[in-house]
Amino acid sequence: MTAEPLESSSLVELAVHRLRGEILSGRLRPGERLVEEQLTRRFGTSRAPLREALRLLGQQGLVEHLPRRGVRVVELSSRDMSELFSLRDVLEQFAARQALAEGRPPEDLARLHAALLRMEEASTCGGVEQAVAQAVAHREFHVALVSLAGHHHLMRTYEPILLQLQLYMATNLRREAAEGPAVEAVRRHRRLYDAVAAGDLTATLVELDNHGARTYLAPELAP
Repeated sequence: MTAEPLESSSLVELAVHRLRGEILSGRLRPGERLVEEQLTRRFGTSRAPLREALRLLGQQGLVEHLPRRGVRVVELSSRDMSELFSLRDVLEQFAARQALAEGRPPEDLARLHAALLRMEEASTCGGVEQAVAQAVAHREFHVALVSLAGHHHLMRTYEPILLQLQLYMATNLRREAAEGPAVEAVRRHRRLYDAVAAGDLTATLVELDNHGARTYLAPELAP
């Protein structure tokens, strides 16, 4: 038998990876329509793997299929954002308590530190590329933070929430990048990293509480 299914599967994975990257970086904006013909030409693929990729992204909460209107990047309401942020807060605080329960830093901080360094490097650049790199490193930092708890079911719950929030985080990071270097965002994450690295649960929870999540607002709430 031939290995055709494996080839098809790899095309789906590539399409998912590229589309998800463009959505989370802010290149594809919330509410933007995804036209199959345009995407198949850009990606050099047929419609079948593209449609499967869009289906999978729909399961992850990044795109939505509208009856008779096609597919678009998901657009969250202010209530959606508030609920997702409150869930993120609870899950990150739980992860911190699990990771720092014994009052000492986690054994492996390498992934968290690497993400912080990428954020710091991106902050020295400018424009759209800074925002894209910042958005990727930001997501890596928060995933690495929660993974310190060593709680697999927590990660399975947390990652879809962060993916949806990243839609608007990316948009805001691009807006901030247009105004100047994203220094304050890096400082917030540096303070959070330092608290975790010191094994200081109280300081970590304070930094999480003051992390500035509510500055990432849905468009109708943006100042």
